[in-house]
Amino acid sequence: MRHVDFSPLYRSTVGFDRLFTMLDSLAQPDNGQTYPPYNIERTGEDAYRISMAVAGFSEDEISIEAHRNVLTVKGEKTEEQTESSEFLHRGIAARAFERRFQLADHVEVQGAALKNGLLHIELKRNIPEEMKPRRIAIASAPAKAKQIEAQASK
Repeated sequence: MRHVDFSPLYRSTVGFDRLFTMLDSLAQPDNGQTYPPYNIERTGEDAYRISMAVAGFSEDEISIEAHRNVLTVKGEKTEEQTESSEFLHRGIAARAFERRFQLADHVEVQGAALKNGLLHIELKRNIPEEMKPRRIAIASAPAKAKQIEAQASK
């Protein structure tokens, strides 16, 4: 895969260092991490939902942490070993996981719910009022009358 050099852009931009780092990291593979599967959906103009399949995990075994612009979801299953039974086939994954999501600026976690083996994390983009675009009214200046021809003197 090709590597893109962003160094010429550093000379003419200010404050976009994080953006270039994120673009660089997109080119790198995610180490083949596929567990647990998840969906990201847009539920409104400024609302999003991340749904993760975490069958077999309870609320106590999952932790969600939002720090700066990174959302981290961790799951660690407590081993339930019963002495009276043994597994002949174990198809339900009980391994620990950690999944990280990069959040855009002003995206906040609104809440999370675990229902039917799916963890739903609700996100909302809250742009501060001073950052929203605003319309500036253009005032027209009063027109001054210019005298083109000199008046004839009496």
